[in-house]
Amino acid sequence: MTILVGITILLSSCLLVYVLLNIVQLIKRVWLNPIRVQYLLSSQGIKGPPRRFLHGNTKEIIDMRRETMGQAMDEISHDIYHRILPHVHSWVEQYGANFLNWYGLQAQLVVTEAALVKEILNNKNDNYPKIDLEGYAKKLLGDGVSSSKGQKWANMRKLASNVFHSESLKNMIPAMITSVETMLEKWKKHENKEIEVFEEFRMLASEIISKTAFGSSYLEGRNIFDTLMKLALLVSRNAHKINLFSTDRDELESEKLEKRIRDSIIQIITKREHEEISRTDFLAKLLEANKDKNKSSRISMEDIVDECKTFYFAGHETATSLLSWTVLLLAINQEWQDKARKEVTESFGQTNPTSDDIMNMIIEESLRLYPPVPVIKRKVEKQVKLGNLILPPETLLYISPLALHHDPNIWGDDVHLFKPERFAEGIVKATNNNPVAFLPFGFGPRTCLGLNFAIVEAKIALSMILQRYRLILSPTYIHSPVQLFMIRPQHGVQVILQKI
Repeated sequence: MTILVGITILLSSCLLVYVLLNIVQLIKRVWLNPIRVQYLLSSQGIKGPPRRFLHGNTKEIIDMRRETMGQAMDEISHDIYHRILPHVHSWVEQYGANFLNWYGLQAQLVVTEAALVKEILNNKNDNYPKIDLEGYAKKLLGDGVSSSKGQKWANMRKLASNVFHSESLKNMIPAMITSVETMLEKWKKHENKEIEVFEEFRMLASEIISKTAFGSSYLEGRNIFDTLMKLALLVSRNAHKINLFSTDRDELESEKLEKRIRDSIIQIITKREHEEISRTDFLAKLLEANKDKNKSSRISMEDIVDECKTFYFAGHETATSLLSWTVLLLAINQEWQDKARKEVTESFGQTNPTSDDIMNMIIEESLRLYPPVPVIKRKVEKQVKLGNLILPPETLLYISPLALHHDPNIWGDDVHLFKPERFAEGIVKATNNNPVAFLPFGFGPRTCLGLNFAIVEAKIALSMILQRYRLILSPTYIHSPVQLFMIRPQHGVQVILQKI
């Protein structure tokens, strides 16, 4: 009996110690650590909005974004920084170019100073790795080349680079042209009438990425694209929510969507494995890597699924955004539309346009005003020195291409105007010798692999459209840019196709 009492007391004591240790860890996490980080950065001149218990600044951000993006703009203005990222715009003015805010209990340093952005994205010594995707974003992109790290990222980037290098891109051009021709054939019934082009470009981009990267048609990949878009909506809707205690409806829905995407990709892979013809596209390279005899280079079937998700999504979302905003800008600025059309006519058949051609200038200015991805995130895993700042471990780094693209100190007082001539002498001159100020596809070693693919695709589509039509903005167009993962026109882009 005495032994039994002793064991009971010992177990109770162990349980009490366990509970106390957990309480100490909880106090450290929710109270002491935030105070320590805030003091460390504040002592170096980094300020920020007051932190709310558990939620940090997320509720404020949600409210600010809901207010600015809750209604259409009164006029067509390209001054969208304060609309898409109202918290960054407001807090930069209040606290300085670099400030601290909180994503729940997570410290997040917002960096808009170009020199520091360059240092972060160059990522020397791997001081500023990619963040680990979690939740909805993890379900959307998995651990593909856009989010993986270390040797896995190096292997996947090398594989993808071999598929999207300049020679391979040339081989993709006929498929791009055929897809655009198919779209324009459908447009004939809209001649001298209104057409909504955002959805048209979404289907076009989906068709092109399906054909060139996966050897399939848009119809085969349609379920994947549609499901990815539904999942992207959940990512955007929950981007600033802190769900502390329960599994909500969106989370359950995202699990169903993730499974549906995986099943659809597996079907395409299974079909490919039973084909007798030889292919050299992206999917073929992935399947070759899956059977590589070298274990260090071999990738799993889950890796293939993640890469397919990344390229299906990023491949069509980026191109859709770029084409839609560029058409809007050309429809508003008829003089530049005429210049582009003249160039297309005079250089028809030219396969290697110069870097400073008119179409290139127009596309770069479109990407400056409406960068597809307005935010890039990195993290600090160990204490590092960024510029003159000492940053503690586990700090998130938040970089906004949109903020840099709309900074009058870099681009001048006409920063919100459409002026392609900025890029007449290249990006370095346009950015006042500060090329990191223009990063629609990222910067440094993690620059988007699809950059050249998206530019070639846009040039082909725009050139073929301008040869046939004058684009006139429809009076029904409503200017309402929103961020649903990428920056897109909420109500589409309506133009009138005036046949030439």
